[in-house]
Amino acid sequence: MKKILFSLFCLLVSTGSFSTGVIVLEGIYQGKNLYIQNPFGSSGVGFCVQEVRVNGNITTDEVASSAFEIDLRNFQFKLGDKVEIKIIHKDDCKPKVLNPEALNPKSTFEIVGSMTIEKDLTFKWSTKGEAGKLPFQIEQFRWNKWVKIGEVEGFGTAELNNYSFKVIPHSGKNQYRIKQVDYTGLPKFSKTLDYVSSSASVSFSPAKVSKEITFSNGTIPVETMFEIFDQYGNIVKRGYASTIDASLLTKGVYYLNYDNKMDSFIKK
Repeated sequence: MKKILFSLFCLLVSTGSFSTGVIVLEGIYQGKNLYIQNPFGSSGVGFCVQEVRVNGNITTDEVASSAFEIDLRNFQFKLGDKVEIKIIHKDDCKPKVLNPEALNPKSTFEIVGSMTIEKDLTFKWSTKGEAGKLPFQIEQFRWNKWVKIGEVEGFGTAELNNYSFKVIPHSGKNQYRIKQVDYTGLPKFSKTLDYVSSSASVSFSPAKVSKEITFSNGTIPVETMFEIFDQYGNIVKRGYASTIDASLLTKGVYYLNYDNKMDSFIKK
């Protein structure tokens, strides 16, 4: 009986049937390798990591050491390629990935040629050198600040990529730019594009409001982007419309941003 149990134990060891843990990392190839801190198992015999697979393929990296490198250059990846790494380890210990951010997409885009706004008010731009999918934020300068007006998902590839977004200019001179933020939290900006709109200037009425605010250019109602702040600087309404329902606002002074102007009104 003892011989049978001993033989079964040897079979388990030889086939690696002990339970294991798996660390899975997914991301984008950024031209960097990963570094792993590899402790001993709880028994003190042998290191924690048993094998590493990259996109399903077992690596040739030497994992029997206290620290090792997963060399992604061996897989002939291109910048921006998807990568999945599985680190198979004993379940009584856990290795540590020292630089997991190496697989996070970075904002590396370059604007190719000139950004333009077409006659139909389509904002167009082209990029190259993207290293992973990240959204492009479209910003417009108005009311003495940059305001996000939309977002377009990036293709994330290094070759030439073309993008477009429909804008709604305010009257007079407009300024637009592209912004992208990666895992570092630091924004990357394009240069600023200037565009002059021929649309008429917008005004609002009345200055003392009981129910409704109306935007117009003369006698014609006009839709415009707007923001309303209370006297403490809290935003209470924002949107894009030709009228604003102000009936539920409490009495007091409010600050109104609209078109390319900054003004105020009193709620009666």
